[in-house]
Amino acid sequence: MSRVQNHPDKNIIRVQLKQNVLLTGLSDEMSAELEPQLTVLDCQKGDMLLHQGVHEMEQYFILDGILKRVVTNNAAKEMILRFTAERDMETSYAAWCLKTPTPYSIVCVTKARVAKLSMLQWVAFMERHAGVKKLFEYEVMREMSEIMAHTITLHLLDAPGRVHRFLRKHPDLFDRIPKKELASYLNLSAETLSRLKQRGKI
Repeated sequence: MSRVQNHPDKNIIRVQLKQNVLLTGLSDEMSAELEPQLTVLDCQKGDMLLHQGVHEMEQYFILDGILKRVVTNNAAKEMILRFTAERDMETSYAAWCLKTPTPYSIVCVTKARVAKLSMLQWVAFMERHAGVKKLFEYEVMREMSEIMAHTITLHLLDAPGRVHRFLRKHPDLFDRIPKKELASYLNLSAETLSRLKQRGKI
């Protein structure tokens, strides 16, 4: 874990930050203001960036790899709410605004690299830059809408329909996500997913 300016891949990281959905429009001055607050974290598959139920929250910019947002009940049963990859972000902004514990965990599905800062720092940065805040709040609402739509399709679509919807929405992720994780997200067994593929249904 290190600051951007001290990282051996700092030039690549700066390019990746500029490609992020929230940061692509930042001026050089705004990037220079944000960069010293960022910490770069290299993660392994299974590493947990955010634990469900905590109050200490951070904002994540994904530079490389795939993360998942997941809810776990008392019996350790998991439900994956969404996957996200490079150029996207992860957040617990709604919980921070409501002053409630985080309702989900954020976990690395693959080896990943993220840049992060505390939610307090991120909110302060947005308060100084209204355009960034407007874009960020739009992205948060879009993510919540996507999660709701996914949850509804788990009830309304059959197994092939769920897979086809994922392929349509996230064609770039289908072959990158371990099939066990993808099956869980689609509320299928890994065997069912494999069988659908073998039969040419997907």
